[in-house]
Amino acid sequence: MKIAIVGAEGQLGQDVLRAFAEDGHEVCALFHPDIEITDQESAFRTLGELAPDLVVNTAAMHHVETCEREPDRAFAVNAVGPRNLALAARQQGAVLMHVSTDYVFDGSRTAPYFESDAPRPLNVYGITKLAGEYFVRCTTEKHFVVRTSGLFGKHPCRGKGGLNFIELMLKLARERGEVRVVDDEVLSPTSTEELARQMVVLARTQSWGLYHATAEGSCSWYEFAREIFAATDTSVQLKVASPGEFPAKVPRPKYSVLENRTLKLLGLNTFRPWQDGLHEYLGVTHMCAAGQEK
Repeated sequence: MKIAIVGAEGQLGQDVLRAFAEDGHEVCALFHPDIEITDQESAFRTLGELAPDLVVNTAAMHHVETCEREPDRAFAVNAVGPRNLALAARQQGAVLMHVSTDYVFDGSRTAPYFESDAPRPLNVYGITKLAGEYFVRCTTEKHFVVRTSGLFGKHPCRGKGGLNFIELMLKLARERGEVRVVDDEVLSPTSTEELARQMVVLARTQSWGLYHATAEGSCSWYEFAREIFAATDTSVQLKVASPGEFPAKVPRPKYSVLENRTLKLLGLNTFRPWQDGLHEYLGVTHMCAAGQEK
């Protein structure tokens, strides 16, 4: 297949690009100068010239606080952008695979969310991502909408300051010796490499629709940090942050664990426990770093 990756310069986009290339596909990397998804003409022109079989959209405005301050821009990127890609893909007869988020839910429950559960986002980011989902699902039949959670990968996430949670924890441990982390937000930390591999598997099918795609299991941010320090043998005092110690500027779901129900029903789920993805990430990035220091 010929595949166009929108947002190929991003944390997820780079791993998606590599995963599809390693699977033997002709891959076209689309960076921001190549396509402006908020401009319908740009989307039609770029995809018309490429004529891909599959369009994968990993582009998004995902800094939660910025979305709250700039709702018009967030809606343009996270909602109108996917609609433009869906219209262009439909015209080309291409499939659209669009990446969404666990933040479409309000986190009021304590059991994993299924694809059939009603969304109720708490903030502008979640609202605009949900609007993008609806635009895609209502615009083109040939679509995959893939919700995921707590992404981390070896490529920097520019929209979030360049450091993922793992690197931030290790940096704070080196600089302070003590780290305090909230224990009241639960998620499924998911490796971008694992998600990219799952997207390749899904793209081989014609089972269009909505999917949850996250690592197996769940943890709080505190438990995630504890596993990071244990796996790297980092000497640090890790403590649970006091209630209200880090007041949220924007409402966020306290529980955003997704169940990969549809992937499992179709026998397509490839995810491992979140700890496996973390250890794989640490083995690649930090063993390489240790080797460079010698």
